[in-house]
Amino acid sequence: MTVTSEQRFGEFVVVRGHEGLGHVAELVLDRPRAMNAVSTDMARSIGAACAALAADPDVRVTVLTSSHERAFCVGADLKERNSFTDADLVRQRPTARAAYTGVLELPMPTIAAVHGFALGGGFELALSCDLIVADATALVGLPEVSVGVIPGGGGTQLLPRRIGAARAAELIFTARRVEAAEARELGLVDELVASGEDRSEALALAGRIAGNSPVGLRAAKRALRLGHGLDLRAGLEVEDSAWRSVAFSGDRAEGVAAFNEKRQPNWPGE
Repeated sequence: MTVTSEQRFGEFVVVRGHEGLGHVAELVLDRPRAMNAVSTDMARSIGAACAALAADPDVRVTVLTSSHERAFCVGADLKERNSFTDADLVRQRPTARAAYTGVLELPMPTIAAVHGFALGGGFELALSCDLIVADATALVGLPEVSVGVIPGGGGTQLLPRRIGAARAAELIFTARRVEAAEARELGLVDELVASGEDRSEALALAGRIAGNSPVGLRAAKRALRLGHGLDLRAGLEVEDSAWRSVAFSGDRAEGVAAFNEKRQPNWPGE
């Protein structure tokens, strides 16, 4: 696909480009009748959409959004899960994991636009993104222990990396839901905007990011992700490896030339 097109993945996921923003793709959760509860089919579609985005060199930033007015995503489809045997749950697990890791492993910067309910697996999809823009209606949390499981889409690992181990433990153990203002204060979300403005603000932010070198953006994300949690010496080696991957690129040459010629760069993306 190209970033100016629209493509549907199964019944519940849409990927569309935004020509005016330049190289920004929107990954839309589109199961409004179920508040985007992630069924097996929807998980499969999220994974397929992420694979297509990861393989598209024209996409510099991906924004994860929802088509539902009152929910980003309410998490796993518990109505479907209620009918599962243990064997069904075992068979479904790789598909569910692939959806969350698909978002987490997107090579370009990713931004979640969150409003309304973002609970359980829904919040884990947002946590899998690099940045979270939330509006004033957002209600987030990882309530899995209240239904006899634990966060299984990366929550036990992503949340403490974002807000620290003790705060993450409190939120996961109590299963409590956090309203928008406190979520911003705790660092659960990165930017808090007026009601109904999460998508437009996230797309605007994506547009600003997408103006930068696509090679640089992907290398910077790689360094940030791989270096996190390492000791300083090891982290600097990760950074050096990422630096070497861009230092001799066409983007580096164009960026330096554009700076000296006082013009906007025309990134070759290689």
